[in-house]
Amino acid sequence: MGYYDQDYYDDSRRRRPKKSGYFWAGLAGVIIGALLVAFILPAFGYNKQVGNVANTQKKQSSIQQNVALNVSSSVTKAFDKAADAVVGITNIQEASLFNQGGEAGTGSGVVYKIADGRAYIVTNHHVIEGATKLEVSLADGTKVPAKVLGSDVWTDLAVISMDSSKVKTTAEFGNSDTLKPGEPAIAIGNPLGLQFSGSVTEGIISGLNRTIEIDINNDGIVDWNSEVIQTDAAINPGNSGGALVNIKGQVIGINSMKIAEQEVEGIGLAIPINSVIPIIEDIEQFGKVKRPYLGVSLVPIAEITQYHRENTFHLPTSVKEGVAVAEVEPASPADKAGMKPYDVIVEMDGEKIVDMASFRTHLYESKKIGDRLKVKIYRNGKAMELEVTLQGGTF
Repeated sequence: MGYYDQDYYDDSRRRRPKKSGYFWAGLAGVIIGALLVAFILPAFGYNKQVGNVANTQKKQSSIQQNVALNVSSSVTKAFDKAADAVVGITNIQEASLFNQGGEAGTGSGVVYKIADGRAYIVTNHHVIEGATKLEVSLADGTKVPAKVLGSDVWTDLAVISMDSSKVKTTAEFGNSDTLKPGEPAIAIGNPLGLQFSGSVTEGIISGLNRTIEIDINNDGIVDWNSEVIQTDAAINPGNSGGALVNIKGQVIGINSMKIAEQEVEGIGLAIPINSVIPIIEDIEQFGKVKRPYLGVSLVPIAEITQYHRENTFHLPTSVKEGVAVAEVEPASPADKAGMKPYDVIVEMDGEKIVDMASFRTHLYESKKIGDRLKVKIYRNGKAMELEVTLQGGTF
């Protein structure tokens, strides 16, 4: 007979798991594992596809590929057309009591004409001022000596020439009278010297017919009112004399100056090319600019004491602006019209003359040689009008 302990048997039956228990435990584990994969692992940024891509990139990391892009735009085309005509100009001066000599500065210029084996370059007067020698640097780095044909301090323009054998191209002039605010503008030149030669900056035409007061001799008195184009294309020292170009690659202005104040940004100025052309034509022909002249020496009323205004010129108290005649050149247009010392000019052709700048601007910009000029003056306190036939002179 077999023998068994009922108590032991019953306990062992309770501890031995049933086969169905294994099934349900396994199913629960599968479900929990699936939930972990579906919800927890993506939170750590893992997915099979990314992993595959990473592995592929790792395998291909040793392979390098250079991609060349042929970028061509209206700006690059305009630059390509005009760039080789923009040159660098080095001002070389001999040593003197006031300077050590050597390189005095650098600027830019624009080759606009080739004739009889000579290349003609327009630049700024202040770029070549005081030079005993000039050296032109072409776009390819070739350096060629040049000489000054003439310059004009009033418009800050000059023309120099050099041998043309190394020159590859000349600039095409546009029409600055047709410019519109907002149209693209490109400045080409040599900012900060020849180290950055051929630099190009892009902007727009910000304004037209801007009037800038110029003090030529730095005496604190305005000598000239210059009409310029305003642009936000970056213009820096060394850009002077370079080209302001339109989207067709045509020169529409000669870069001249920048308003450089701490509070000011993006105001560059250029001389309109339509104003440049007659100046450089005169310089080519005469070495100077031919302008109409009166033949008088003048003093602004603002510089005359109130005592002399009342007792020497006998001016009415209402007359506070104008220019007084100090001397009249014999046989000059003013002399022939009957103008005398101590006359005070207050109007020309109905336009108010307030100072020397407005006098010169009206005479040089509005009139031509041979024109008639109506001048309102005060003589001994009485207003009168003279008519002057203008003659020409070089300045």
